[in-house]
Amino acid sequence: MSRPRPSLLERQNILALFAQPQPIPLFKQLLKDEQAYLKKQFNPLFSVNSLLTQKSDIIDAVLQSSWQHFLGDAAQRFCLLAVGGYGRRELFPHSDIDIVVLLATDNDRNVYQQPLTDFSTFLWDIGLKPGQSVRSLAECIHAAEEDQTVMTSLLELRLIYGNAELFQAIASATQAQNMWAADLFFNAKMEEQRQRYCKFHDTAYNLEPNIKEGPGGLRDLQVITWVFKRYYPKESLRELIKYGFLSQEEYLELVAAREIIWRIRFALHLLTGRCEDRLLFDHQRELAQQFGFGLAQNGNADVEQFMQFYFRTVVGLERLNEMLLQLFQERFTLTHQNKNVMISSDFDAYNGFLEARSPEVFEDHPMALLEIFLLLQQHPSLKGIRATTIRLIRQNLHRIDDGFRVNPVANRLFIEILRQPRGITHELKRMNRYGVLAAYLPSFENIVARMQYDLFHIYTVDEHTLFVVRNLRRFSLPKHDSEMPFCNAIFLLIARPHILYIAALFHDIAKGKGGDHSVIGENIARDFCVQHNITPHDTKLITWLVRNHLVMSMTAQRKDISDADVIHQFALQVGSVEYLNYLYLLTVADIRATNPELWNSWKDTLLKELYMATQQALRRGLENPIAVSERLQENMQEAQQELLNLGISVSSIEKSWRHMSDDYFLRYSADEIAWHTIAIAASREDELPLVLLRPQTQRGSAEVFIYCRNEANIFSLSTATLGQLGLTILDARIITTHDSYVLNSFQILEQSGEAIKDLFREVHICRALRQNLMQKTIKQERNIHGRRSRQAQHFPIPTKISFHEDAINQRIILELITTDCAGLLSTLGQVFTLFHLELHSAKITTIGSRAEDMFYLTADESLSISDHYTQAKIREEIIRRLELLR
Repeated sequence: MSRPRPSLLERQNILALFAQPQPIPLFKQLLKDEQAYLKKQFNPLFSVNSLLTQKSDIIDAVLQSSWQHFLGDAAQRFCLLAVGGYGRRELFPHSDIDIVVLLATDNDRNVYQQPLTDFSTFLWDIGLKPGQSVRSLAECIHAAEEDQTVMTSLLELRLIYGNAELFQAIASATQAQNMWAADLFFNAKMEEQRQRYCKFHDTAYNLEPNIKEGPGGLRDLQVITWVFKRYYPKESLRELIKYGFLSQEEYLELVAAREIIWRIRFALHLLTGRCEDRLLFDHQRELAQQFGFGLAQNGNADVEQFMQFYFRTVVGLERLNEMLLQLFQERFTLTHQNKNVMISSDFDAYNGFLEARSPEVFEDHPMALLEIFLLLQQHPSLKGIRATTIRLIRQNLHRIDDGFRVNPVANRLFIEILRQPRGITHELKRMNRYGVLAAYLPSFENIVARMQYDLFHIYTVDEHTLFVVRNLRRFSLPKHDSEMPFCNAIFLLIARPHILYIAALFHDIAKGKGGDHSVIGENIARDFCVQHNITPHDTKLITWLVRNHLVMSMTAQRKDISDADVIHQFALQVGSVEYLNYLYLLTVADIRATNPELWNSWKDTLLKELYMATQQALRRGLENPIAVSERLQENMQEAQQELLNLGISVSSIEKSWRHMSDDYFLRYSADEIAWHTIAIAASREDELPLVLLRPQTQRGSAEVFIYCRNEANIFSLSTATLGQLGLTILDARIITTHDSYVLNSFQILEQSGEAIKDLFREVHICRALRQNLMQKTIKQERNIHGRRSRQAQHFPIPTKISFHEDAINQRIILELITTDCAGLLSTLGQVFTLFHLELHSAKITTIGSRAEDMFYLTADESLSISDHYTQAKIREEIIRRLELLR
């Protein structure tokens, strides 16, 4: 049992610990007991305000005693000051202990260097890990004049022990009238916040948010405090009401949000045992349970409810931050009052912000709740909505009811917002932040702050949706041409861009409703179109896009798009070039909005190839699909001409091709065939296996080409080697010649998604592959199972194996969905060898921790892979081996 916590009246007893032979262990125990006491007192459902103060008080007592002990008579000559959270008396269990030692003169540092060093060393020895600076009064003033971050820290100075006159001197020197006038300080903090927001992609809705630094986090609250205290140094935040910045209700909302984030941060520190401010997946479930969230009747997980609770809190704090900083700017930085400029009968421009002309504007004219956002688009010089009007919007959200939603005027206004040439993304985000979007589209309310537990979506559903709209808008803007030039070119072919934006708004709107979100979303989108009087043609297009928004991505990444039948089937599904253009743009925008790290040159090229091949098929006519024989001849002739141009003789070409199957010429491009032929023609039997690497192919990935005698486990050895080398396999094609040689090609990227750029790296890959293929074994590395990401551990994906018949090519397609792990492809190769299955190609799709792979197989005459019993045995063996991997 820990001893009772010392009260502040017992500081002399703490000082007496120095009289003991070994004071350091005693102080460590004191701090350990104090931490245990705070942990015992903590209840996630109640305020932690008093606990933060208690933590600060005990640290005060330890520092005061230590300061007196080491400085002796000089303890009253200098100042020991608390800054930052410690200065505010807001110490969390593992917060930094930020202190300033303020000296009277520059020479004091030399005279008292040893006791100051002993003091600092002691704090480290007992485990406090202080953030400490030692400055003279002059140095402190100079640093504050030069750096607003130093000035900010001095706003929260608190005297722990020492010279009160010296403390008053630094407090006076740093007042607004002496340095960093309120307007300069305000502008500096705004730039700092802008940069901080940019670091987090201007969104609080990251799935692993930083509760301190992220938008809507504690730092937003601190910015409010710093700016306010720069103008009103001795006032508390409650005085925001007194000076007309907040209403009583808004102040209570601000304090409630602070309390919630404080409680979460306190729990996070106790849970992790460190100063952790990231709500990592590792901790979310435990925190959800601590905060009383369980499974709801609609099946939402406890973590989803907890995170939705958190996100709704921070978005409210973010909105209050926006309002207050705008009001501060008006009060502190604008040296003259601008006259109101009339914008419409209901709104004026006031200092660049749109302001309601009357407090009753939304009561008298509810449609103004939408009109205000349209006006912002039509007047690009406006910087936003004035804080007082934001407050009115929030107070009048209840006016957006069922009658409002079916009002033709409201419907026209909403569509008009989506038709504007500028400001669509900005205003939709603003509407979402103020609650207008969810009020007008009730189905949208369901996805606000909703997490997507699949790892590859790193934003909440509503934030992802608005990022999709943003990406589509960027395709339309010349200034972004260099990002996605092909998309910009396709966008010029779009007759009605607002159709795309509507499809984007609804493509994931049914997430969390159960069932197929594409099907449910299609019905929700149809209701919207009917209500908003959208033409039957456009309604059909919008609902088709919502229903099929995943089809192009799945086709490109999971099917063999070099197969003319795949292209023909996809073209039949799309039906027209118009639908293809819309779907292509929506697909690219959707993928790029899930996670910035998911998009790479491989996906870019795959989708372009599918687009071009489908466009050609549609223009040729769906009733006239390209004949296999025609495509075969085209590829062979084009490859042969390329080889002849390179000086390869006809006899060498024929010799290299004589044992190739038609399948080879159908599944490889002319460029690839030419490269393979040159390598095969120059090789000798005693040089096999032949392993080559092209660092940059037309698809933006590297291609590894292997040519050797057909033997067991070539695929397994190759994939295991590539995995150990830290490479991601995107595609595999396996061809067996009539004389029992194999041509294996793998499209690869670095695990980071980047291309292979280093010559030494290329050589190392080829040598490692050749050596392992020759030795017919691979050295198992200790960390081969250790490459699974931290996040992936929290997203276990049940293994699902299904078999499909490819009647045209007389193959069986094995589809595998499982959690990705090191050694996965190698293990599957071993199973294929065990069952005498011949692998012809593989489509490897890894999205976050989710592997979705397709394998095209045939069996020898002794085995019927179409037999359900055989399929069950294969499935059982794969699952058994995958369980051993993990």
